[in-house]
Amino acid sequence: MTDDPFVAHRGLLFTVAYEMLGSAADAEDVLQESWLRWADIDHTQVRDPRSYLVRTVTRQALNRLRTLSRSREDYVGEWLPEPLLTSPDVAEDVELAESVSIAMLTVLETLAPTERAVFVLREVFELSYGEIAAAVGKSAAAVRQIARRAREHVAARRPRVEVSRSEQQAVVERFLAALRTGQLQELMEVMAPDVVMIADGGGLVAAALTPLHGVELVAQVLAGAHRKVAAFETTAVWLNGAPAGRLEFDGEPSTVSLTVENGRITRIYVVRNPRKLTRLDEPSQLTR
Repeated sequence: MTDDPFVAHRGLLFTVAYEMLGSAADAEDVLQESWLRWADIDHTQVRDPRSYLVRTVTRQALNRLRTLSRSREDYVGEWLPEPLLTSPDVAEDVELAESVSIAMLTVLETLAPTERAVFVLREVFELSYGEIAAAVGKSAAAVRQIARRAREHVAARRPRVEVSRSEQQAVVERFLAALRTGQLQELMEVMAPDVVMIADGGGLVAAALTPLHGVELVAQVLAGAHRKVAAFETTAVWLNGAPAGRLEFDGEPSTVSLTVENGRITRIYVVRNPRKLTRLDEPSQLTR
């Protein structure tokens, strides 16, 4: 089995599916479906197994994404990507780390399924237009146009300021320290005036159903969070290739991921839906 191309490229295939779907559980389902198709063909007829497998996973992910797009319309509250525990090594590949960040995956949710597939395969995995065309069932010329539109769409919505790993870590540590004490002023100082907080409870646990805007409101909500439970803990972790935090409310986990610009937090993503918090004990292997 160790010589099987599917096994050899599994990390890559999982990453492709996860970036297209924003869900590790759905990505695993796509890999299972792709494996069944791979097992059912004559491997000696496949000249480039890596490319073939990426195409197969892309097609399966597109099918799943179109189904999910309909079901997510009925989701209770805000929908956020499923956070993954990662090792600091993922951050060494800056482009990969940015592409799997909660902020970027949230932006990718605003793309149509085919646009998302084209963007991920071209911008992250650097496939040729011909390879992408074969994967999404479009002409190479059409893929070029889709790629251009997707790049413009993402560029208009992604964070514009690059932040070093050390700066991100420092801001995360300040934020978690302020969160532990519940000090309103300390929380306000680490956040930008126009900060936005988005929480995902999935209708299963308490969470704001719409984004919260402005430093005063967000700080008040965060400062009061730990006072509503008997036990509240914060731990610095690596999520989706970036420094982030794990929160425990009376033993129930949540995650918090931050977007930092000019030394202050501009976006806060809190995932509380327990169905999205099942992969926080062992690092996921993300690669390209």
